[in-house]
Amino acid sequence: MKFNSLLLSIMLASGAVSAAPASSDWVKSAADAVEREVIDLRHHIHQHPELGNQEVKTAALVAEHLRELGIQVRTGVAKTGVIGVLEGGRPGPTIALRADMDALPVEEQTGLPFASKARGTYLGKEVPVMHACGHDAHTAMLLGAAKVLAANKDRIAGTVVFLFQPAEEGAADIDFFDQTQIYGARHMIKDGALDQPKVEAIFGIHVMAQMPSGEVRYKPGAALNSADGFRVTVTGKQTHGSMPWTGADPIVASAQIVNGLQTLVSRRVDLREGMGVVSVGTIQGGSAGNIIPETVSMTGTIRSNSPGIRDSIHSHLPPLVEGIAEANATKAKVELANYAPVTMNDPALTAAMLPALEKAADGKVGQLSSPSAGSEDFSYYAQKVPGLFVFLGATPAGVEMSKAANNHSPFFAVDDATLKTGVRAHVEFVLRYPQVAEQLAAARNKS
Repeated sequence: MKFNSLLLSIMLASGAVSAAPASSDWVKSAADAVEREVIDLRHHIHQHPELGNQEVKTAALVAEHLRELGIQVRTGVAKTGVIGVLEGGRPGPTIALRADMDALPVEEQTGLPFASKARGTYLGKEVPVMHACGHDAHTAMLLGAAKVLAANKDRIAGTVVFLFQPAEEGAADIDFFDQTQIYGARHMIKDGALDQPKVEAIFGIHVMAQMPSGEVRYKPGAALNSADGFRVTVTGKQTHGSMPWTGADPIVASAQIVNGLQTLVSRRVDLREGMGVVSVGTIQGGSAGNIIPETVSMTGTIRSNSPGIRDSIHSHLPPLVEGIAEANATKAKVELANYAPVTMNDPALTAAMLPALEKAADGKVGQLSSPSAGSEDFSYYAQKVPGLFVFLGATPAGVEMSKAANNHSPFFAVDDATLKTGVRAHVEFVLRYPQVAEQLAAARNKS
């Protein structure tokens, strides 16, 4: 459910949402105390990355650390996921903190002393593996927060559920276009991640390049774009290149399809709702310059910051492609793969948790003016319960932000100094939420 800005203003002005949390000054010293351990954990995980649905060693490490802290542990969730449950010393709400554990099929080129040299298997092929999106940092930060919270559970009102999720980037053992199988957040939800115990709010943190280390950014409402894929196979009739009239040319049809796809956004979508992007990333076809091939295949991505625009593109793309193919005496098979909806931060929850972010980042907090172009399957959790997903800067001082290697780059590197801010943010979420839970629920019921 959505909150309008007037309601938020009334809540904040009237004190329905407390302007400042109870003192949690101890959190900073507690995070400082575990910083070295968190850094060491992150380095170890970084040096031993695993692809989606293959995070066996990472999951074992996570489970071992949680058990040592006296936290209830459930393994084998969504194949390789881990759930920890910590009951606080006082009654209160149940919230979830989420971290992803999987790496990417990227060959690391950072030159770090703990750089990955790992290899993995992606859809049957051997590939290099790297934590090129910071999931090593996410896992280490949440483990650090778990240690702080377990040592201070008497200060906690309610229950904390730690979600260590596999396959956020995709499953290395499942074809992206196989829509009969689920992985990542959807699989975690199916396996009861939000129900055992029942979670009423969820929080996540993502480290970001080209953002100063230790700084936090947030955005109410749409925070990250949706992401989906498409695969088109155009089938014609193979013939000699000197006699095209004796065949049906899938290359010409494919060229027109690529151009036609660009009209989806510019001519078929109501851009007053937001933005949309349709990009073709691969085209494969043909074996020789003098042969018109039988088939051409292409794959691409669909992105949007509006659920309505996303749905519009999904509905218009297949008939457009099929129509262009038919006009060229060919046939097109269109496959759509849903990865993640728009990640929506609950506006009221976001406003209520700003004091927690301010404390965690020592005031270095800013609001984004537009959603991140990236995507996250955290969006599925946020469809089930109110969620807040924030961004943590990972680029150290002295580095020009615009020149820092971006997430998914083989040169992407996380500044270790930012990790303790992530630990503090997780802990502050836990301390802050019980103070505002009843007011948020009451306001939500009235909306």
